[in-house]
Amino acid sequence: MLEEARKALDLVINKSRVHLYKPIQIAEILYHDRVFHDINLLKLEDYRTKSKKWRDDICIHLLGRVCTSSAKFQDNLFEANALPPHLLNELGKENRRTKGGIEEYIYRNFLHKYNQLSEALTYCSNATKERFDVKVFINSFWDEPGLKRSLDKIYEIIVYALFSTLVQVLKLKIEVSINTKDVGILSEFEDFAQMIMNIDFQNPTYISDARVYRVGVTNAADRGLDMYSNWGPAIQIKHLTLDVSLAENIVAGVSSDRIIIVCKDAEKNVILSLLTQIGWKSRIQSIVTENNLVDWYKKALTGTYSNQMGDLLLNCLRNEISKEFPSVESIPEVISKRGYNL
Repeated sequence: MLEEARKALDLVINKSRVHLYKPIQIAEILYHDRVFHDINLLKLEDYRTKSKKWRDDICIHLLGRVCTSSAKFQDNLFEANALPPHLLNELGKENRRTKGGIEEYIYRNFLHKYNQLSEALTYCSNATKERFDVKVFINSFWDEPGLKRSLDKIYEIIVYALFSTLVQVLKLKIEVSINTKDVGILSEFEDFAQMIMNIDFQNPTYISDARVYRVGVTNAADRGLDMYSNWGPAIQIKHLTLDVSLAENIVAGVSSDRIIIVCKDAEKNVILSLLTQIGWKSRIQSIVTENNLVDWYKKALTGTYSNQMGDLLLNCLRNEISKEFPSVESIPEVISKRGYNL
């Protein structure tokens, strides 16, 4: 039974993105069981909700952030295909016997993944616009088994940095205006027009800078919206194999009728075929492939106008990476005082 529990834990660790929120939650449950004796590992309700706070308290010290995934996704941790209570109980017995050995194992894995990440991100931090190759950067995550689960976030950052930079240097503007035939409706709802659209009788047109925004954390199923623009299109980043169910979730999960999908080149025809099959191809404005990204990055960094956008693009990329993957330079006291051999 212990061997089964260990394999289940390793599976959770291997499936986790670099932040390791779920494994850390397991570590904190085992820590409370070992030190405070305040929970029964066979009784899920003893720790299902409490352990989220324990995990977040540690993650604030380790990462400067907390888990923001849906409650359903977080609770998947205790389902039969992950670490149900009877397996967690086996880990608890071994953890008590080894005076925190399972906890230590989890945090050692956390540090190992972050060291791998640090090496990959150093390339981006140190590269000049003349030497940065976005394909090399992407491949550094493909080549490290411990980092593949975080590739979706890297992909999202790469796309955001490029799109945001190009929108900025192109000085794109968005205009909202009222049809002169509809002044009666404007009169009736002038307060709405002022508060929501920044227009009224004196100023029937509003012009603003175009912007691209990241939604934030992408859930484990990689479905729904990743980025959106203030001129219409919603942007979904895909880098893994797509099936009919996931294609439906992508489109159904986004209310926009102008969706841009970013994917690997090999996925483009599959995606088009699937979307045609389910009757939603008309909602796709365009499909951007990795080759497009590589080409646009090369132009931005070393092309005719690289002096205007090269450094801007790299700085945007670095800023987003630092926000998404804060550095772990030392073990915080809350962990180090436990006496783990890290």
